[in-house]
Amino acid sequence: MVVCGDDGLAHRLAAELRAVYGEQVTLVVPPGRRTVRPPVVGRARAVSAALLDRVVMAAVNRGNGTGGGPGGGSGGEPQGTERLVEAAEPTEAVLAEAGVERAAALALVYDDDETNIRAALTARRLNPRLRLVLRLYNRRLGQHIEELLDQAAALATAGGADGDGPDASVTVLSDADTAAPALAAAAVAGTTKVVQTEGLMLRAVEHPPRPDGRTAPSGLATLALLSATGNDPAFADGSENSGEHGPQLLPDAESVRAARGRGTVVLEQVSYAGPSLPAGRGSGGVVPPFASLFSRRLRWSLAGLVGCVLALAVALSVVTGIHPLGALYLTLLDLFAINDPAKGDPTGRQVLQLLSGLVGLLLLPVLLAAALEALGTFRTASALRKPPRGLGGHVVLLGLGKIGTRVLTRLRELNIPVVCVESDPEARGLATARRLRVPVVLGDVTQEGVLEAAKIHRAHALLAVTSSDTTNLEAVLYARGVRPGLRAVLRLYDDDFATAVYRTLRAAHPHALTRSRSVTHLAAPAFAGAMLGRQILGAIPVERRVLLFAEVQVGRHPQLAGKTVGEAFEPGLWRVLAVDAAGVDGEVSDVYVLRGEDRVVLAATRRGLAELSPTRALRS
Repeated sequence: MVVCGDDGLAHRLAAELRAVYGEQVTLVVPPGRRTVRPPVVGRARAVSAALLDRVVMAAVNRGNGTGGGPGGGSGGEPQGTERLVEAAEPTEAVLAEAGVERAAALALVYDDDETNIRAALTARRLNPRLRLVLRLYNRRLGQHIEELLDQAAALATAGGADGDGPDASVTVLSDADTAAPALAAAAVAGTTKVVQTEGLMLRAVEHPPRPDGRTAPSGLATLALLSATGNDPAFADGSENSGEHGPQLLPDAESVRAARGRGTVVLEQVSYAGPSLPAGRGSGGVVPPFASLFSRRLRWSLAGLVGCVLALAVALSVVTGIHPLGALYLTLLDLFAINDPAKGDPTGRQVLQLLSGLVGLLLLPVLLAAALEALGTFRTASALRKPPRGLGGHVVLLGLGKIGTRVLTRLRELNIPVVCVESDPEARGLATARRLRVPVVLGDVTQEGVLEAAKIHRAHALLAVTSSDTTNLEAVLYARGVRPGLRAVLRLYDDDFATAVYRTLRAAHPHALTRSRSVTHLAAPAFAGAMLGRQILGAIPVERRVLLFAEVQVGRHPQLAGKTVGEAFEPGLWRVLAVDAAGVDGEVSDVYVLRGEDRVVLAATRRGLAELSPTRALRS
C-alpha cells in the first residue's frame, strides 16, 4: 500500500493500514513532515496491538489455529512495515520510487484536489491495475475523475487481464463528507446516526441505562455497550486507551444481559419520510420569499390602507347609489388626486373625497418605504444575514472551512437553525451560508463579543470545527463561562489532548454534554477500507471509537460463506445486519445460509474488517 499526503490524515491512514490490517505501507510525505504529530502513529500502533491481543485470544478460543503469519510472534497477528519517502510533490519519479508499479493500492490524500488528480493520472499510467483512492473535496469533479480513471484502466487492461491481480477500482472520498454526519449528530439532541444503502436506512440510537441498573432493551441489534454510567467522568470519554473501562463494540447476547449500569447503542430500522426541509425553506434561491421583502410592520400598514380604501368605496356606493365597482374606481381616482373636485355634489360625496385624499397622502410614505425595503432585501439577498432578534435553541457553528461547510449543509438538511462564526471573510463556506440564508457573524471567536453576537447565551449547542485546537478549546471554555450547561462538541486533532480536555470539562461541568471528535480518526477507516477494496457505507462513533458499516460480497469472504446469519456473528469483530439475497422471497432470518452470490451489510470494528480480508483468511 502506498499513501501520499501532506497532513495528519496520511499518517493516520498509514498507521491504520500497518497496525490494524498488517499491510506493508510506503508513506510519501513532504520533507520536514517526518516528525509531524508522531503520537498519532505511535498511539495507533499501541492501540492496535491491544486489539490484536484480544482478537488472537478470541481466535484461540474458537479453535481457528495459532494466529501465525508472516512476521508473527508470541504477541499475535503481525504488524505491517512502513517505508518513508520524503518528497515535496508526488511526481512520476517519486511515485516510481514509492513502488507504485508493484503496489496493490494507492491513496492520494493531499489537501489540494489538483495535486491528487495529477498524481492519480500519473499513477494510472504507471500501473493500470492499481486500486486508487482519492481525497477530493469537489464532489462533482470527483465523479468525473472516477469515471475517467475507470475507463482508462479498462482500456489499458483490455485483452490482457487474467483476473488474478487486484482490481483497478477508483474510489473518491472526502474526509469532510465522512466526518460531517458524526459531528452534526454529536451536536444536536434527537438527531440520529444514520447509515443508508439503496432502500435500507438504519440508525444507531444511544440509550441510557435503566433505573434498575440493567441495560436498555435492544432494537434490531445491540451495537455497543457504553463505558460510563454518568457518575464516572474519569472514563466517560471512552478513549481507546481506557482499557476495560472503554466501550464494548458488537457484544454478544450474554454480555448484554450481564451488563449493569451501562448505556447501549442499538440499531433501528427507519423508513424514508421525504425531504427534511419544508418546501420553500432553506432553499436559498435567487428571489427571496415574498414575506421577506417587507417587514411585518410595513405589511400591517399596507393591509390597513387597503381596508380603508375598501371602506371608503363601500361608503361612497351607499351615499351616492353608484355600483360598487364604480364607487371603487372613483375612490381610487380621489386617492391618487386625479379626479375632478366634487363641487355641487352632495355633502357626503365631498366628505368622502376629502377622506380619500387624506388616505392618499398616508399611502405615499408607505409605498416609498415598501420600495426601499424591497430594494434593500434584493441587495442583501446575496449578502450575509445577521442573527435575528429572539433567536434561541440554535447551533452555533465555529468555522466555515471544508469541514464546517459540510457540517453546515448537514445541519440544514436536518432543518436545524444555525448561526455561523467565521474570522476569514474569504472562507469557502460563506457562499454556502449565503445560499442557505444562514446567519453569519464575521469576527475572531477569541475576541470578546463575537459569541454574544451569535446568541450563545440562548444557543442549544456549540460546534467548534476550526482548524486550530486552541481556538476550539478557548471558544468552548468561554461559552461554558457564559452558559455552563451548553452542549459542546470540539474538533480536536490530538487524541491525548482530546482525552485530557474531555475529562477536565466533564469533571468541571458534570451536567453538560461534551464531545470531542477527530476528523482524521473518523475518516481514516473509510479510506483504509476503500484501499482494501471494500465499500464503506459509513462510520459511527461510539464515544471515541468507531464502528464501521460495510457492504461485502459473501463469496469473497470464506468467514461468511456457508454459514447461517447467526453463525456468521463474531462478537467484537463483525455482525451481519442485512442480506441482499438474490432470488429469495420473504424475509431472511438468522438460520438463513449465506451463499456466495449474496451481498450483506456488516457492522464491524476496525479489527473485524481486517480479519475479513480474503488474504488474511488464506494465511490462517
